[in-house]
Amino acid sequence: MLPNPLPKLADDPTGRGLGLELPPGGLVSDTADGPWPEPLLWCASAPARAGDWSALLPARRTAGLHPVLLGADRPEVDPATWELMPELASYPGDHDAEDVLADFWEEYAEEELSEAHGQSSSNGRTPGVLSRVKSLFTPAFSDAPSAAAGASDSESSETSTAASGTDSEDRGPTSGFDWPGLAPAGREEEDPEVRAAATADLVAGGNQLLPHSRLGLVPARRSADIPAAIGWSGPVNHENDVARLCAVLRSWEDRFGIRVVALGFDIMVVSVAAPPATLAEAEQLAAEHFAFCPDNLQQGDHTDLRAYAKKELLGQHFWTFWWD
Repeated sequence: MLPNPLPKLADDPTGRGLGLELPPGGLVSDTADGPWPEPLLWCASAPARAGDWSALLPARRTAGLHPVLLGADRPEVDPATWELMPELASYPGDHDAEDVLADFWEEYAEEELSEAHGQSSSNGRTPGVLSRVKSLFTPAFSDAPSAAAGASDSESSETSTAASGTDSEDRGPTSGFDWPGLAPAGREEEDPEVRAAATADLVAGGNQLLPHSRLGLVPARRSADIPAAIGWSGPVNHENDVARLCAVLRSWEDRFGIRVVALGFDIMVVSVAAPPATLAEAEQLAAEHFAFCPDNLQQGDHTDLRAYAKKELLGQHFWTFWWD
């Protein structure tokens, strides 16, 4: 287990013993089930300002503490009220990012495509968010009726498996609109830490979803692990174990140079140093986003994955996720 340096701040609130110069703040150990045995994070008392992120970035090297903005839609930013659930979080390294995404894709894409074919829906959402998904990815997304059976289903499944480079036996039964596979890595345009600092300054200046924020520090191995390290429960209606989503964030760190910049009660903002440069790459990444956070599309303004890819991903240097 990673050592937690936060308890030292109880007797040394400035953090000088850890090589830091912290502004006034406090430790947070409150969870949905009561106090956690040790602090989960440190949170500044004053609103975040441009430059605060960069000022605390050395804490990662000297103390293993990663900066993150903690935001809300009102001035009272209090992560102690976020119903943190660290007991539900496993270790991100124990999960495979593509396995996680493929599992979610199978569940949510099947539901949306069934609605697009006119089947009844009991969840009240506008149907057909993914109505054009068949044309965006593999030949398996053909216009054949979803009720077709027999050889056509088998051939469709095999074609999709070949296109995604995944053995169908590893994925279990196929659905006829199989997971399209991971998107190719982006081409890094700048240092990920420089991009993260710039994104943090934007959020600190008043992001639409997180207009108020405070600086936080979290003990974690890497930026992608921050949600699991604090037991963040923002996606709890989508996935109880946030470490599975952190496995995806790790993959995005490697492929797109992302950093977890800000968290709200149910909102996440990540910076992106290597965004997709072509629409085709952005479309395939859009499938990952749908699996990772279906509410971005199911309850957003986008008519399909292509529209989402064009507006939210192509050349974009930060991504925002919201879970209902």
